[in-house]
Amino acid sequence: MEHLLYLAHRIPYPPNKGDKIRSYHLLKHLAQRYQVHLGTFIDDPDDWQYVDAVKALCGETHFVRLNSRMAKVRSATALLGSRPLSLDYYRDTGLSRWVDRLHRKLPVSRVLVFSSAMAQFVRPERYARRVIDFVDVDSMKWTQYAAQKSWPMNRVYGREGRQLLRYERQVARDFDASLFVSPQEAALFASLAPDSASKIGWFSNGVDSSYFSPLHDFDNPYPEGGPVMVFSGAMDYWPNVDAVQWFADEMLPAILKQHPAARFYIVGSRPAREVQALAERPGVHVTGTVPDVRPYLAYAHLSVAPLRLARGIQNKVLEAMAMGKPVIVSPQALEGIEAKPGRDLMLAASPAEFIGRACDALDDPPADMGRAARAQVEASYNWDVNMARVDALLDMPFPLSSMVATCS
Repeated sequence: MEHLLYLAHRIPYPPNKGDKIRSYHLLKHLAQRYQVHLGTFIDDPDDWQYVDAVKALCGETHFVRLNSRMAKVRSATALLGSRPLSLDYYRDTGLSRWVDRLHRKLPVSRVLVFSSAMAQFVRPERYARRVIDFVDVDSMKWTQYAAQKSWPMNRVYGREGRQLLRYERQVARDFDASLFVSPQEAALFASLAPDSASKIGWFSNGVDSSYFSPLHDFDNPYPEGGPVMVFSGAMDYWPNVDAVQWFADEMLPAILKQHPAARFYIVGSRPAREVQALAERPGVHVTGTVPDVRPYLAYAHLSVAPLRLARGIQNKVLEAMAMGKPVIVSPQALEGIEAKPGRDLMLAASPAEFIGRACDALDDPPADMGRAARAQVEASYNWDVNMARVDALLDMPFPLSSMVATCS
């Protein structure tokens, strides 16, 4: 069995938790074909409980405890030069030395990098195959943040967008293939890095539709009361924070006028102070970390995804669809998802449309939409099928242009 180095910016586990879903399924899939050696960071103390389960899928492993406060201080030094802040945030001498020792010990012929910041630990000349999963165009995310923030953070975020794009372009040149989560993200990056366009492709996320299934029997996590609208996600992530604040400010008051018993539940780990403050408003409940998001989806009347800032594919939308729930999405939350508005989900391009769609759904729950949504997920979001592209890229000798999905 050949040896593959897998570098991920967060521990790729558990299998159904937020932004770790894609990286976990990659690890699980790769472990069927390679002896996988994993180097990764752990930024959430709760995630240390998953180390043994991850080790069971791997050969050699190296876990780095990431202190976010110290990482922010470390990344600030990049302002003195031209390095992206993101690289210094994840800079770690111990991980670099572990990679060097691994190469002295074992014939590692392939590397798969998950997230651009982890490419700093790779020397391209060491590998017969070099594939990076950027997932999203992170530099554009920082540029979006800059447009929403005031001075001085708009300057900091704008700088990060420019410097990170420069680094992403260099990584794409150095690697044999660059992958993204959707054809839209791949096409965007191809337009930003035209010299690497022939090596840019994508593979979509999947959903474990047996895990996220309305057939499971859960206890109702909600106290008795009116219908529930739910938003799920990591609640220290600024696009999610912005989404629930916008919904609570611009949409919920009008919905409560027509449905005074309705409740808005914000379900997700590490809620920021701004999110916690929303719990003081009528109808708003903030759960914090929950052991399992599925009961909150199963017993909700409606899932909402009013994202204004979004990149790639929103797993929260796919998971709610798999659970057979009616979902209302903004155009940004819909991007990259294969779903037909009006059949599989509801699209709302403005607060007024969100209010109208939500009130209509609370008046008359669209059961047929939930069934159509689940059918669409089962048809289009299978992990093994989608990751066949990764196998092809790791097997194919350079140049890989014939194997990389087209971005047109």
